[in-house]
Amino acid sequence: MVTCQRRPGMASLLGETLFEISGQGPAPIKDYFHFEIRPSEVIWRWWKISLRSDCRNTQPGQLRESHEDYIEDQRLQSQVAMVFGLHILQYSKKLCQGHYDYIVRLPNSLLFKILAHLDLEDISGLSRTCRRFRELCKSEEFWEQTVRKNSETVTPTLEDLAKEVGWRTVFFTNKLQLQMQISRRKQRKNQPCEDTNEPSSFSVHLE
Repeated sequence: MVTCQRRPGMASLLGETLFEISGQGPAPIKDYFHFEIRPSEVIWRWWKISLRSDCRNTQPGQLRESHEDYIEDQRLQSQVAMVFGLHILQYSKKLCQGHYDYIVRLPNSLLFKILAHLDLEDISGLSRTCRRFRELCKSEEFWEQTVRKNSETVTPTLEDLAKEVGWRTVFFTNKLQLQMQISRRKQRKNQPCEDTNEPSSFSVHLE
């Protein structure tokens, strides 16, 4: 993941929340926790979950502190690691030290332009880096872009087929099979089969 120090021109990409995660503590703990990192502070919230009568009226707790204080707060860091794991702890410390993953925060329109210049092998690796890229690399918009980039012509008939089976399926279907599917579609609609410039198949798959 590409990270960089905060720059004034890119501050607008950060938004109100840099990172947040929620979950229940590991057994035997049943308490529920929420961890949020904002541009200027860290927020740790917890809800006591217990069947004991003396705990039923316990109010939720909250701790707010600056990034600098969080970096020095070993007690809170140990709680974060216990509930969410060491990888979340390390990531949270990086954020509080000013190492922001700006590329993940770019709008989809810009990310699709970047993806258009990558090989499918690179796309496969990128899709495994985080949920945001996994969703983008499996999206219909990405696969439509990929089909159009690798085809001389995308006919209206092919577009109709893609609406049925998905652009990813179209991309990984060989030319003969596509022509057969298009022919069957046109026969159902009593139309002559005239489209021949359809994309060929590729052998690279996203896991």
